[in-house]
Amino acid sequence: MKEMVINTVVKVCSVDELSVADREVVDAARAATANSYAVYSHFNVGAAVRLADGTIIRGTNQENAAYPSGLCAERTTLFWANSQYPTLPVEVLAIAARTEQGELDKPIPPCGACRQVILETEKRFGKSIRIILYGAKECYIIEEGVKALLPLSFDAGFLE
Repeated sequence: MKEMVINTVVKVCSVDELSVADREVVDAARAATANSYAVYSHFNVGAAVRLADGTIIRGTNQENAAYPSGLCAERTTLFWANSQYPTLPVEVLAIAARTEQGELDKPIPPCGACRQVILETEKRFGKSIRIILYGAKECYIIEEGVKALLPLSFDAGFLE
């Protein structure tokens, strides 16, 4: 029997250590949390992407009393970007969250369904997306794209 080791590199920094360009997309995700429709969980999530031409798109989580009908901020953002700018690759995705008490100190990661959608977006454009997870006390940067967060992932290659 062989053993396989999967490594993920996550850079940890403060928001002040981010580049101006990265701070711009993080700030867009933070601002988006104010537009979240989270009347049941009171867990407001905002996401923002920067496209290859510099355009920044924002989205939020949208809840529904029929819980499975809601949608995460990452997916609303990526679906909007992919539908309105179908030829522009997504370069950076930033995610931020807050509760009624304010912004979270530590970053939140995308859920499994969102990771799968990020993977499909990477496949669509043939390039990895830098992922920045915002927390008031620290940010995580994943340079390698979603495969670092979704090892052994299922993609279209298995359907061929």
